Amino acid sequence: MNRAGRKTGGRFALTLSIGAFGGSLMWLAHMPLAWLLGAMLATAVCAFAGLPVSLPKQARPPMTAVIGAMLGTSFSPDTFAHAAAWSISLVGLVAFIALTGALAFVYFRWIARLDPVTAFFSAMPGGLVEMITLGAEKGGDERMIALIHSARIFLVVLTLPFLIQTFAGITIDRTGIFSAGEMAISAEDVIWFGSAVVGGVALGTLLKLPARFLVGPMLASAILHLVGVTDFELPVAALACAQVVIGATIGCRFANASPRLILRALALAAGATVLMLLSTVMFAWLLSLAGGDRFVAYVLAYSPGGVAEMSLIALSLHVEVPFVVLHHVVRVLTVVAGASLAFRLLKERCGEFVQRPCSGS
Repeated sequence: MNRAGRKTGGRFALTLSIGAFGGSLMWLAHMPLAWLLGAMLATAVCAFAGLPVSLPKQARPPMTAVIGAMLGTSFSPDTFAHAAAWSISLVGLVAFIALTGALAFVYFRWIARLDPVTAFFSAMPGGLVEMITLGAEKGGDERMIALIHSARIFLVVLTLPFLIQTFAGITIDRTGIFSAGEMAISAEDVIWFGSAVVGGVALGTLLKLPARFLVGPMLASAILHLVGVTDFELPVAALACAQVVIGATIGCRFANASPRLILRALALAAGATVLMLLSTVMFAWLLSLAGGDRFVAYVLAYSPGGVAEMSLIALSLHVEVPFVVLHHVVRVLTVVAGASLAFRLLKERCGEFVQRPCSGS
């Protein structure tokens, strides 16, 4: 191995060690989703302090696929009992995206005083990589857009479990799942699980599914469980490892940025996150009035966090995982498909409104 390879390997090992340490501390403190939140916080703090934390791009997809296969184990015929009512919340999701995006844009433009392009693409509730790319193409501040979206996901994932526990009175298990097997997994289970992961990724890639590393294995695992071929469950240790990698990935997004810039992005994102979560709660309350007592499910489905992270919370609460995953996939697709069109229309019809300079831009 050459010097560059050893350096990369060393940073990878350091980052995973930091993430695992943070997760173990949260586990000992009996915090919800301990391994995910602990790894995220620990690596973010180390990134802020200037430590060389980093994970290769290839590290997250396999762990996401593991979680996807785990999500699939929650499927049963009863899962789709309320599927007919999902269309109402999906229509509401479009209205949620429009309202939330508009509120966040006004906040970023006139309170945070960002330039129009940076403000617009920072305000979109989803599609991190796509919003960074589109924002840069339109002339926005690529780094600020990246940091604000990373901070939004960080803050939503950090606060939502505690908010649910506090206001809904529901305890989220620290492993992220109640029923993960504590006993040794059999060789047959390993084979079926590996088949769900590998076959699911292949299926997701072939069908060009959004979030294919999560959705593909989830569908493959769900099919295996629904038809009764297997009932494998993932041991807690394996799920914990996957959560550490995903949490560390979120924390590492703050690496190579100055502490001052990170603090500014966190402060700006905090205001937008409050607006988004308030909108989430409002829509969830309205939908629960029309669609039965499913307030927590609607909150998780509408929360502007990552697909994998929100799905883990749903899994730990025994909330309908397919319902939550579907809404997040639709949210990301809607934002990605509509962002450029919305920006063009806003610029054409409200050019002066968008382009008027703000002091401090």
